[in-house]
Amino acid sequence: MTDDGRPLRIVLADDAVLLREALAAALEAAGFTVVGQAADVAGLLALVEREQPDVAVVDVRMPPSHTTEGLDLLRDDPAGVGYLLKDHVMRVADLTEAVRRVAAGGSVIDPEVVGRLLGRPRQHSPLDELTPRESEILGLMAEGRTNQGIAGRLGLELKTVEGHVRTIFSKLGLEPAAEDHRRVLAVIAYLGR
Repeated sequence: MTDDGRPLRIVLADDAVLLREALAAALEAAGFTVVGQAADVAGLLALVEREQPDVAVVDVRMPPSHTTEGLDLLRDDPAGVGYLLKDHVMRVADLTEAVRRVAAGGSVIDPEVVGRLLGRPRQHSPLDELTPRESEILGLMAEGRTNQGIAGRLGLELKTVEGHVRTIFSKLGLEPAAEDHRRVLAVIAYLGR
């Protein structure tokens, strides 16, 4: 909420449609208002100018060159900046807390980013623990397939796929929680690797 009691207005920018839609759904469910989405920098800049959001959640690497286009907004106003690695945001509550802190003018920096700046080696990711079959199933989840669809695609029994999905959630540390959608969070982690 803003000082005047209205929900924070957010724009999202990422060229991965599924990730963008998942983030929008998670943020809307958490009480934010997503006022627009963009797939590239030109769309993002036009959207920000038109909507004047409280916060922009932006992928750093976006079309056209997939380098650092997402950082263009920082040139205009470096106040209230956050930099989180997608595969580290495992709970909606962590994302919403970061969005609120940035909206209030604060900063949020992923500990691994700080470690890289200080020359520390990359930390082990929970995604590294997945077996090849679990990674394949998570990839199909990211394509929007249901457990039944995954079973049909891979020629597996539904119970086998369900078991793999439970193991994926466990390895990613996604325990059941009323405020989180584990399937969406698992896909966000996969897309952010």
